[in-house]
Amino acid sequence: MTPDLRVNLGSLALRNPVMVAAGTFGYGLEYRDLVDLSQLGAIVTKSLTLAPRMGNLPPRVAETPAGMLNAIGLQNDGVDAFVLETLPRLRDYGTPIIASVAGETVEEYVVVAEKLSRTGGVAALELNLSCPNQARGGIEFGVSPELTAQVVAAVRQATDLPLIAKLTPNVGDITPIAQAAVQAGADILCLINTVLGVAVDARTRQFRLASKMGGLSGPAVKPIAQYHLWRVRQALPETPLIGVGGISSVEDAIEFILLGAHAIQIGTANYVQPTLAQEIVQGLAEYLMESGLNHIEAIRGVVM
Repeated sequence: MTPDLRVNLGSLALRNPVMVAAGTFGYGLEYRDLVDLSQLGAIVTKSLTLAPRMGNLPPRVAETPAGMLNAIGLQNDGVDAFVLETLPRLRDYGTPIIASVAGETVEEYVVVAEKLSRTGGVAALELNLSCPNQARGGIEFGVSPELTAQVVAAVRQATDLPLIAKLTPNVGDITPIAQAAVQAGADILCLINTVLGVAVDARTRQFRLASKMGGLSGPAVKPIAQYHLWRVRQALPETPLIGVGGISSVEDAIEFILLGAHAIQIGTANYVQPTLAQEIVQGLAEYLMESGLNHIEAIRGVVM
C-alpha cells in the first residue's frame, strides 16, 4: 500500500509536504518542461510587490563553498501582471499556489494581499518579512516582534486566506518574533529565510556582490534552520511549521519533518537539481514503506 503523504497545515490541505520555495522556482511555469508541477505539494511564487521591480544591479549572486549568496532585490513583474498573465496558467496544474507577498511599507503588503485575495486560485499568502521597512530606516520588518505583528495584523484584516509568516534568522532569538506573528494572526510559520553575509574577491579586493551584502542559502544554513525550527516548535507546539534552508536530499527533508515540520520547501537546490522536489516526494514514500509506516504524520516531530 502506498503511504499517505497528505498533510494539513490548519485549513491549508496539501497532497504532500513538498513545496518549492519563493524566489528559487520563478513563478513555477519556468520549470514546467522539467518538473511535473501537478505532483508538488505547493508552488510558492517569487515575492510579489505592488509595482514591477528590476531588482539590484549585477553581480547579484556569488557562489560560496556550501551554498550561495544572493542579492536579487525582489525582481518581479508586479502583482497585477502576475494576476492577469501568470496565475491563470498556473491554475491548470491543480497544485496549490502560495503567493509570496513583499512590501516596503505595511500598506504595500496590504494592497498586494488584497489584490491576490480577490483573484481566486491562490491557496495561501506567504509574507516575506525580510523586506526593509522604509519608515524605520530600512530595518527588516522581521527582526522586530512589533514590526512583524504590524504587518501580520494588517494583512490578516485584509484577507481570509491562510496566512504564512516567513521568519528571518537574522535575530538573537527567533521565538518572540514567531509568537508575535501567531498572536497577530499568522496561521502558519515558515522558517528560515536567508542568513545575511558578504563575500570578498581576494584578487580584485572588492565585494563580490554589487550591493555588498546578500542572503546566504544552501547546505551551509541547514543546521541554523533546524535549530530555529526546533526552538519555535518547543514554544508553539500547536502552530503548523514549514521548514526551509539547505534541503538538498530526501534525508534532509526527513530531518526537518522529524523535528516537527508539517511541510518543507526546496530552495537553492532547485538551481542545480530542478527535479529534486519531485524526487523527494517519491523518496518520502519509499522511506515510509521501508519503515513499515503508512502516513507521513507517523514521523513528524518524533525528535524532541
